[in-house]
Amino acid sequence: MLRFLTAGESHGPSLTAILEGMPAGLPLTASDLQSDMRRRQKGYGSGGRMEIEKDAVRITAGVMGGKTTGSPIALHIENRDWINWRGKEIAPMTIPRPGHADLVGAIKYGHRDLRLTLERASARETAARVAVGAVCRHLLSQFGIVIGSYVVAIGDLSADLPYPSGKESSVRQTYLDRFEAAEDNEVRCPDKRAVRPMQQAVADTMQAKDTIGGIFEVVALGVPPGLGSYVHWDRRLSARLLGAVGSIQAVKGVEIGPAFENTRLPGSQVHDEISAEPADQDAKASAAALTRRTNRCGGMEGGVSTGQPIVVRGAMKPIATTLVPLQSVDLATGRPATTHYERSDYCAVPRAAVVAEAMVAFVMADTLTEKLGGDSLVEMHARFEALRPGELDELQMDGVPWQFDYYDQE
Repeated sequence: MLRFLTAGESHGPSLTAILEGMPAGLPLTASDLQSDMRRRQKGYGSGGRMEIEKDAVRITAGVMGGKTTGSPIALHIENRDWINWRGKEIAPMTIPRPGHADLVGAIKYGHRDLRLTLERASARETAARVAVGAVCRHLLSQFGIVIGSYVVAIGDLSADLPYPSGKESSVRQTYLDRFEAAEDNEVRCPDKRAVRPMQQAVADTMQAKDTIGGIFEVVALGVPPGLGSYVHWDRRLSARLLGAVGSIQAVKGVEIGPAFENTRLPGSQVHDEISAEPADQDAKASAAALTRRTNRCGGMEGGVSTGQPIVVRGAMKPIATTLVPLQSVDLATGRPATTHYERSDYCAVPRAAVVAEAMVAFVMADTLTEKLGGDSLVEMHARFEALRPGELDELQMDGVPWQFDYYDQE
């Protein structure tokens, strides 16, 4: 239902994004997007580029009178650093940096200069993604869906943030508290005891002229059950989220819930047991809500949302641009050479978490519009209210035996 494209180069005049499929009638202004744009630019270990850019989104199509029209939405972000490159003679770049797209881009497209790859492969492109994600977040908020993120590890330092379990309201509040706490420090970690060691690890890395990676977690709250599908591989919500978060520059691993930890446990300790709990003591058994006290599945079973929090983790490698030169080859001469430094971050994990929020928001908005259909927000609201909740009386289980009859229809 939704799709988006971004265009633009790191040091070009601007970035552009076009988002198609948004319903008509969604109240939207540029100011609704600015909070996420500012959050993307914050984070301990950011490079000098973030001191130059003051990302501001202009909506140039798809919104009239303060509401979406149903036509494609065009978003425009100026690159302030463009004035430092405009009309400048660019020195040839012929030494590929290990870990970047430099060399593979030259092989794929036949570029005569590696900068032609660098300019588009740069994570500067994520500013456009965050703008798109902010629009999607605004749509999701109309249905009570909240998305947040935080850092759980930097280098070999991990925060003490166990997966919450228990009553739905308690779990939700735990995550909301984490979102809020993450915004109070530069490493965006909600575990106060881990903040200073993480900052020191980044500071030590900067002193060593190196880079450092880490792990972030994105959580979506208020997601109704039934989004996604198990009937086709490309409609599984889990697959969409894995691909979306994995598409972020320098992200090399993604997991749903505590997936890798689960591999070390027996199945009886992994799967979330289901129980029927009446809403109150007088409620009949058939009106009971089907609940899970744990969420080790990360909010999805069979590629379909369960109604629990959607939990996605991303592992970001250390940024490939280092002040310490790395061994490479000068493609113009064929001789051994060392890399030249290009301005970059020392640690991008806090900022990558915000980008991941945007990608999760896009996927959730896509699956929600797919589920609800409708060309306007009014139509979507009516259909959202009619969604089947996870309650016994909404599941028509008659207990009657039946047979496959594919070959008995003559």
